[in-house]
Amino acid sequence: MSNERGNFGSKIGIVLATAGSAVGLGNVWRFPYMVGEDGGAAFILVYIICILLLGLPGMICEFIVGRHAQANAAAAYDKLSGGRPWKLVGYLGILTSTIILGFYAVVAGWCLQYLYAALVGQLSGDANYVKDYFVSFSSSPIRPVLFGIAFILITHLVVVRGVRGGIERASKTLMPILFLLLLILVVASCLLPGAMEGVRFLFQPDFSKLSSNVMLDALGQAFFSLSLGTACLCTYASYFSRDTNLLASAGQIALLDTMIAILSGLMIFPAAASVGISPDSGPSLIFITLPNVFQQAFAAMPIAGYVVGVMFFALLVFAALTSTISMHEIGTAFFTEEWNMPRRRSAWVITVVASLICMVCSLSVGAMDELKLLGISVMDFCDQLTANFMLPIGALLACLFVGWYIPRQVAHDEFTNWGTHGQRIFPVFLFAVRYVCPLCIVLVFLHQLGII
Repeated sequence: MSNERGNFGSKIGIVLATAGSAVGLGNVWRFPYMVGEDGGAAFILVYIICILLLGLPGMICEFIVGRHAQANAAAAYDKLSGGRPWKLVGYLGILTSTIILGFYAVVAGWCLQYLYAALVGQLSGDANYVKDYFVSFSSSPIRPVLFGIAFILITHLVVVRGVRGGIERASKTLMPILFLLLLILVVASCLLPGAMEGVRFLFQPDFSKLSSNVMLDALGQAFFSLSLGTACLCTYASYFSRDTNLLASAGQIALLDTMIAILSGLMIFPAAASVGISPDSGPSLIFITLPNVFQQAFAAMPIAGYVVGVMFFALLVFAALTSTISMHEIGTAFFTEEWNMPRRRSAWVITVVASLICMVCSLSVGAMDELKLLGISVMDFCDQLTANFMLPIGALLACLFVGWYIPRQVAHDEFTNWGTHGQRIFPVFLFAVRYVCPLCIVLVFLHQLGII
């Protein structure tokens, strides 16, 4: 099998694939419950500002490294640094993405199981039944592991087909379906009695609820929503053509990512308001609160409730899949290029490693809750390790690398496509990368650790 590097075949393929890497359960699940906890529309406004301050410059940093080097993350930093220790930034991103893929697949597997349960009508019942269903399923020693590994295998089938034939083709299918499902659910939710109260909460700011914690939460959500620090953006940018407008692509991706997050809120808040339930219940929102919300909201139309439930969990599966594809590709590209392995074999390496992580993480929050590291479940340990340490450190080093280490002319040429556009904006970008982004990332890091 040839190891010749692939590339994206169209501009729409670039945007959909890279946006798909950012769009995931963080948009459909984490964003709405954070909006619920942090004051509604005021949080959204701060979040959009954070996207501009941190998200766009951070994305473009990784784009510059990836496209200039046209190589996997480790080799990209190696090429631009002349073999110095900066290559470790790429290794860190590859390791981070593989760990995330492993424990993310646990929750993605739950979504897959719930899609099946919704299809066969197993989620119909009162609130206690829905809660007991989740407890029974998640504590099983077999089913959660099988569904998690099944999700990784589905991801494997996409990645093994290559950049154009697998990743780009899947993204062109999954992203429009995801968007269509979301729009249908938004319309259904907004037509419910009393739904406008939820709409007002989402779009009518109450600035009295703003605080330093809300601002730092918004900054953290912007940071994680765009997959900064995972080496995903760097890897995908290595498949960009030389005429790709990095600034425009970053703007389009951030816009699409933010639109899906806000539409997710518009799907959840009106339905929750219709039945008098607050959607700020954290991790239980997807699997306990929302199935009950949809049942109550469509109690007069059971068929509609069934269809909405199926579509909702299909939406979650598609959102999770667009993210797992990108996380899998990071390691697959590394083994294909650095170890000169066929893509199929490289993909199997990541699939096996991620499956082992998935199995241990799943058991640690279910049938074998005695599996702990530093006093917490293995899954929580992996989550906290990547979110609190590995991602912020990776993103910070990427910004410092582009802002201070590589030649200014290299960054200028990539940013402006060799002087064809954006030359006036480049100094603003460079200032943001050198000063604003590092400060924002340090604040996120300290906030995640509970220091501020």
